[in-house]
Amino acid sequence: MQFDAILFDLDGTLLDTIPDLAHAANAMRLDVGLPPIPQNILATYVGQGVEQLVIRALGHEGTPASVETVMRGLARYRDHYRKCNGDQSRPYPGVLAGLQAFRSAGARLAVVTNKDTEFTEPLLRRAGLFDYFDLIVCGDTREQKKPNPMPVLYACEQLGVAPDRALFIGDSINDALAANAAGVPVLAVPYGYNEGRSVQTLPVNAIVGSIIEAAEWAANTPTQTEHA
Repeated sequence: MQFDAILFDLDGTLLDTIPDLAHAANAMRLDVGLPPIPQNILATYVGQGVEQLVIRALGHEGTPASVETVMRGLARYRDHYRKCNGDQSRPYPGVLAGLQAFRSAGARLAVVTNKDTEFTEPLLRRAGLFDYFDLIVCGDTREQKKPNPMPVLYACEQLGVAPDRALFIGDSINDALAANAAGVPVLAVPYGYNEGRSVQTLPVNAIVGSIIEAAEWAANTPTQTEHA
């Protein structure tokens, strides 16, 4: 395999976390006097970190929330999510087999997520995935989140791997843009969130059906990769 490190997005790539995210977001909306909204709508608000999720959830009716309401909403969302984090979140099919395949091939593994550290590490532990990873880069690890390339480049630096020897696997435009800007080849899985957009539109090297399929792609890909 040509890749020395594999970098993974978390929500929508490794774990289906929408049930817990939606529960916390709707509980937060109720706290500020707003009715719950469907889980499939909330899924389109996920991808750019907790602040954007709260802003989008509070502005669902079309009127942006005030700064005061957003700050209150953030605090309430964090309280609710802290209590339910991992309750209904599950690895997608093929995740465990894929992680094991990448490890068996000698690759170092990292999570690069926009989720805050206080939620990421407990979630990975509860899902039984924490010990697979050599590094975890969260939304508050560096100054910028995806789609900025900073967390991707930081992961490569910490792992001691050149960007073109790493592979990023994600589900959204934020993942694709961050990896592209960092010079890291990128794969997309089709089952994630991607802010309601079609995964077919993403600027990626390939779309794979699962993490185990990603491991197979990486094992069989020639040294030179080209964007599809």
